[in-house]
Amino acid sequence: MLHRLKIVTFISTLLVCQAASAGKLAIVIDDFGYRPKEENQVLQMPAAISVAVLPDATHAREMAIKAHQTGHEVLIHLPMAPLSKQPLEKNTLTPDMSSAEIARIIQLAAEHVPYAVGLNNHMGSKMTSSLPGMIKVMQVLSHYNYYFLDSMTIGNSQSVKAAQGTGVKVLKRRVFLDDTQNEADIRQQFLRAVKLAERDGSAIAIGHPHPTTVRVLQQMLPHLPADITLVRPSQLLNESVRSSADRPDKAPPAPAKKPLTGDALSAQCHTQSPPKPLVPAKGIEIIYNSIKNSQFIRDLKAIF
Repeated sequence: MLHRLKIVTFISTLLVCQAASAGKLAIVIDDFGYRPKEENQVLQMPAAISVAVLPDATHAREMAIKAHQTGHEVLIHLPMAPLSKQPLEKNTLTPDMSSAEIARIIQLAAEHVPYAVGLNNHMGSKMTSSLPGMIKVMQVLSHYNYYFLDSMTIGNSQSVKAAQGTGVKVLKRRVFLDDTQNEADIRQQFLRAVKLAERDGSAIAIGHPHPTTVRVLQQMLPHLPADITLVRPSQLLNESVRSSADRPDKAPPAPAKKPLTGDALSAQCHTQSPPKPLVPAKGIEIIYNSIKNSQFIRDLKAIF
């Protein structure tokens, strides 16, 4: 009985480590609330695709409810001030706003976008690069059960620093899918997101409900590699996620490691830089070959 328990424990540990090493890809579609046709097409995609709704958009509440009903994670896509001069959405946050004004805007946004579990910035290079401004935002968010997804519209975003001590968890975008409306470019960015997820364990990509983006996602999502799992951003909250700005283009060489056994194997299967995942069939073959002639198996045969 003890031998059988050891076998089960060993195989379970290997399978858990294999599952943990699979790449996780989160895709968020911003700017929801203005294009019902394309947005409804997005909502027909896998439920792990998440949507970020502009709180003052014409169809904001309708699309947030519909997204929730179809199983998609909903975020508030909150307008924040950019460095460039351009027309701003209603209720755009600026660094010089008081905490009370920021609280009022976020409360309105929460009312306009029901079922939201997170918030990300629409534009916002000026706002997110302001530490005093973002501290006020995080202090308000600490009263909600929201995470903050930083769209990383500027490299020196202060979101992580501002969130310290507030309890607000911060995620960062790694890839913009559709800086251009060229299908080949969008496909290339999609593949880049997949490669980052494979290399680093997880990645977040942001797109928009443009017809070309929708078309590319419809083409590419059914053909994701077997080692990539689509997830919601909230499923990455307890993982280490770094922006493209603080990751090298080339992964550094991994230090030499001693072979792992027993408890050491269990302890290492959630490392921040996971090994390349095994193909499931190959993993089973390795497990089988490693134990088929063991004393454990002979004991099992004798029992059964």
